[in-house]
Amino acid sequence: MSEPFNVHLVDGTYELFRSFFGAPEAKAPDGREVGAVRGLLASLGGLLRDRDTTHMAVAFDTVIKSFRNDLFDGYKTGEGMEPVLWQQFPLAERAVAALGVVVWPMIEFEADDGLASGAARWADDERVDRIYICTPDKDLSQMVDGKRIVQLDRKQRKLYDEDGVYEKFGVAPKSIPDYLALVGDDQDGIPGVPKWGAKSTATMLFHYGHLEDIPADCEDWQVKIRGAKSLAQSLAERRDDAMLYRTLATLRTDVPIKESLEDLHWTGPSEDLVSLCKEIGFERFLARFE
Repeated sequence: MSEPFNVHLVDGTYELFRSFFGAPEAKAPDGREVGAVRGLLASLGGLLRDRDTTHMAVAFDTVIKSFRNDLFDGYKTGEGMEPVLWQQFPLAERAVAALGVVVWPMIEFEADDGLASGAARWADDERVDRIYICTPDKDLSQMVDGKRIVQLDRKQRKLYDEDGVYEKFGVAPKSIPDYLALVGDDQDGIPGVPKWGAKSTATMLFHYGHLEDIPADCEDWQVKIRGAKSLAQSLAERRDDAMLYRTLATLRTDVPIKESLEDLHWTGPSEDLVSLCKEIGFERFLARFE
């Protein structure tokens, strides 16, 4: 039996945003802005140079809208996104495919759901040593499992296993959707429950685990917490909202993924990389694969 290998599941939407705001602007020969795509290629190229990177897939929000928008009007959309960034999304997917990496374009679901589904699909595969979910997004912390499924923040160069999630949020990975429901998540448009902050939420969820296990009457709470009465009242008034917010924050693990684990094995760029790099005026990138 061959040696176990790692699987890297990358949040392409985040990587493209990071490149857009972090990499210099650049024009293609035809005048299009392609700086974010160049930055994305450079970033992924660096990851692929790591000898431990052998199997990889990149998920994109092909449409910045999902089934969650039907559940809650305030959920995030693409409104307000820089047009010059949005215009680079289709090119970014092409670029990653040309790099020889599997692309998961999400339409009904979100990129995070694709990453969660990939992690769940191969979580128990004996061929896999570790699954790296490459994104700093808080909601992906719910997929962390021991030291086998971990979250990698490539920008900050921080790795979060289960103990790391506890240290960062004060709760177990399984409680992250409940945590985000109470505290809120501005990035996704989840408002949270008034008066519930990070400290009070972590204290309660560390003990109770999930929203439905928190007694309605604060007199029944088995942990002492400042402002218990007002917290209990706020949750009682918005418990249904909180349950909806948790649904929004809970990642789907049933996204249909057609690729097998073998399909994720990176064997080098495709023949399209040369023409794509010429198209965006980034021929010097090809030297990395000579």
